[in-house]
Amino acid sequence: MIKDVRIVYMGTPDFAVAPLKALVEAGCNIVGVITVPDKPAGRGQKVQSSPVKIYAQEKGLRILQPEKLKDPDFTGEFVSLNPDISVVVAFRMLPESIWAVPKLGTFNLHASLLPHYRGAAPINWAIINGEKKTGVTTFLIDKEIDTGNIIYREELNIDVNDTAGDIHDKLMVIGAELVLKTVQTLTEKKINPIDQQLFLQKGELVKSAPKIFRETCRIDWEKTESDVHNFIRGLSPYPGAWSELIFEDGTAVQVKILKSIQIEKNHQRICGSILIEGKNTIHVACNSGFISIIEIQLAGRRPMKTSEFLNGLRDVAPIRMI
Repeated sequence: MIKDVRIVYMGTPDFAVAPLKALVEAGCNIVGVITVPDKPAGRGQKVQSSPVKIYAQEKGLRILQPEKLKDPDFTGEFVSLNPDISVVVAFRMLPESIWAVPKLGTFNLHASLLPHYRGAAPINWAIINGEKKTGVTTFLIDKEIDTGNIIYREELNIDVNDTAGDIHDKLMVIGAELVLKTVQTLTEKKINPIDQQLFLQKGELVKSAPKIFRETCRIDWEKTESDVHNFIRGLSPYPGAWSELIFEDGTAVQVKILKSIQIEKNHQRICGSILIEGKNTIHVACNSGFISIIEIQLAGRRPMKTSEFLNGLRDVAPIRMI
């Protein structure tokens, strides 16, 4: 019975809350929740708890917040939980002294169709690369990152204007259901894990999803309008694709572009040059078309629609993005 199985849950961000909630509402026996230590965040550096900790506290679950997963004291405390299954969602790489403990196994929920997009930012890179579909995968954890044998995969179509935020929210729901299904399968000892290599075609290279840094978020307007559009939505709402907005008087301001529409249209304009139409539209020239900006954010300000941005401009007009 699933309610008799002892489960330890490991996770940190919002994405990891939905699967934990699904397990709790299914009546699973969550004997421990492991998440990151509280830490200062934001401008005021106020100490904040992870979303997973906040939810676990609301449900009265036992919470562990180790600084180091290899710490002998934590290892001993983990072993004392006597887990049958460990569930890992958006957490850290586990040492073997932890993932090898549960009797029925330790599995991870990953936000891609493994083996593609292993790494820290699978949702972002799938969209940046123009993929038409993505999904979630549960797999058994082993010594390498995101390489363990696959238990289940669930696909999701990516629409042309979906942002990383949109896909995150959709996968969060699908992932919660898949985690519950995986726990049930492990409980019944009916799993048939499949080697990730069997999901690749002959000669097919694995696409990766490395961590994204600020310097890699700058928009290259020399690329096609499709590539730029994918880049913008793949980084929206966070961390945000950015560019410098140059005005007629030579002043510059940094902006993030959070939503856009791609326009296929031949032109002779310099890439990055701006075409303003009326009071509602900003087009930016790319290699083979235009990007129409739908939502923009000035440094230190809230996101705003293009019309609101244009209405708040001074007399000097913006002329290009670099």
